[in-house]
Amino acid sequence: MEVDLFKHEMYSTGLSTKAVIVPDGKLHRFYVEGDRQGSLNGWYVFYVDGLAAGAFGSWKTGNKYIWCIKADHNLSHTERIQFKQRMEEIKSVREAEEIAKRKVARDKALYIWENSSPAPDSHLYLVRKKVRNHGLRINKKALIIPIRDNVGQLHSLQFIDADGNKRFLSGGRKKGCYFVIGNPIDILCICEGYATAASIHDATGSAVAVAFDAGNLKSVALALRSKFPQIEITLCADNDADSPVNIGLNKAREAAMAVSASLAIPPITGDFNDLFSGGRHA
Repeated sequence: MEVDLFKHEMYSTGLSTKAVIVPDGKLHRFYVEGDRQGSLNGWYVFYVDGLAAGAFGSWKTGNKYIWCIKADHNLSHTERIQFKQRMEEIKSVREAEEIAKRKVARDKALYIWENSSPAPDSHLYLVRKKVRNHGLRINKKALIIPIRDNVGQLHSLQFIDADGNKRFLSGGRKKGCYFVIGNPIDILCICEGYATAASIHDATGSAVAVAFDAGNLKSVALALRSKFPQIEITLCADNDADSPVNIGLNKAREAAMAVSASLAIPPITGDFNDLFSGGRHA
């Protein structure tokens, strides 16, 4: 019963999944229906011993939710204390799991990066997107993009194959991390994907930071604003006008407001790579 109620709450927030919910108090990742096949953007921690409670969310969007089998106003004083303790336990579990996974991911990312070769401009993905290589490498036929923080620490990698399928190194940190094309001097653009960034850089000469997805735009904008307090920043949105919710535009606007930046919106449904290359879905 508790598992069914917990899963129903996940569904109500848009995190639909066929994954079996395991109530063991450990962090679990799962595939969210509608996301890219093979991705594990969803996460949850769920307990049923004592007061049934849990938390879940999406690493893709950054959204997270807490749940308890009882509404807050129905909790006794003892249950309220227990619920608070449960949430603290969940926070500790998440943090411990993340620290361990991130250490493994950093080591693996560095090994792969150091044992990869510079990518050729002839890679099929670059050719199809009509962009050049700006500091990428190649390993097992996939383009590799380094994901670094403000001090240059390598945390993870993004892999893009010839067909444009993208994946991240499992367990690596992405929030607030990015990849920059060019040298930020007086203007810095921020966008979601590499092809979009390369198109903007090639067209304008401006430095462009890749945030990798809409959910990371604000975190990257805040990180770069702290590193470059005087620089002019422009958020270059993906215009997801054909989707029920224009996540690309909404997240770009939110990021722009957070750092007092400008907002650029392509006049088409798509991104700036689509605009410059005539393609779709960078």
